[in-house]
Parts: sequence; C-alpha cells; structure tokens
Amino acid sequence: MTDLSSMPDPEAAVQRLAQFYQQLAPSDLDRLGDYYAADAFFKDPFNAVRGVPAITAIFVHMFAALQEPRFVITRTLARDRSAALEWEFHFRFQRWRPQVAQCIRGVSWLSLDAQGRVSHHRDYWDTAEEVYEKLPALGVLMRWLRRSGSAPAANVGGPPGGA
Repeated sequence: MTDLSSMPDPEAAVQRLAQFYQQLAPSDLDRLGDYYAADAFFKDPFNAVRGVPAITAIFVHMFAALQEPRFVITRTLARDRSAALEWEFHFRFQRWRPQVAQCIRGVSWLSLDAQGRVSHHRDYWDTAEEVYEKLPALGVLMRWLRRSGSAPAANVGGPPGGA
C-alpha cells in the first residue's frame, strides 16, 4: 500500500489546480511546472503529449487560436492520488463566427504524484456534440449520424412516462 502521509492534501492540491485553471492567462503558462510533474502525460481528443514543455505548447496554441478562452470548474472530486474536475470551457473561435460564444463541457481525470502535482491528465468530452455539430457542412452530417444512432422515442428531458 502506498504511504500517503507525505503527500500534500489531495483535496487542497486539486482546489489549487482548479483555481489555477479558472484564472489561467498566457502569462501563467511558465508556472505549469508548479502544477504538473516534469514528465506528466496529457491527453485530450486532439492531443497526446508527455512533459511540461509539450503541455505548455497546447495551451500556447489555445490562446493563439481562440478568443477569450477560460475554464469554469463546476465540480471537483479528490481521493488519495486520483482526482476529477468537471468543467466548462468558454471561448470564441478566431476566424469562424467569432461573435458567437462557445462552450464545451467535459471532465478531466487526474493522477497526482507524491508532491501533489499532476502526473497523468486525461480530458473527456464529446467532440461531435461540442465542436463538429456546430460546423457548417460537417455539422449536418454529425447531427444526422446522432439522430440515426439514437433510439426512436428517446426521452432526453426526464424520466420515462412523463412523470
């Protein structure tokens, strides 16, 4: 069994990380090493990288490609060396419909090292619903695929039977 007595409080480490993400600005990127282990693994639907410099490059690209990107952490969960962040990512595209605010909802699953830094970060979110369905030509196809794959009388709004 792993000795957790030397590890910083996981809940405090996760709250610190959540606060960092909610206040994240380009000037903060040089501090990612305070929150991520040097050889941390990061994966989202578009990237799979290892190491703080590669993770930093993802956020540099985010700030360059999007207008007003910001995270809102809506829920946290921490236990031992595992944690989850439920989040909303708000932004505007630079070139396509920049006047329209966008929001992606997802969850990050994290593993923490003995110092309370992230050693493994995996983001889960639905690229079809959150991005592809919003694009002109591709959106038509993605919405058709979603309708074709759903149950005929899917009740999205509540329990079966309308109760």
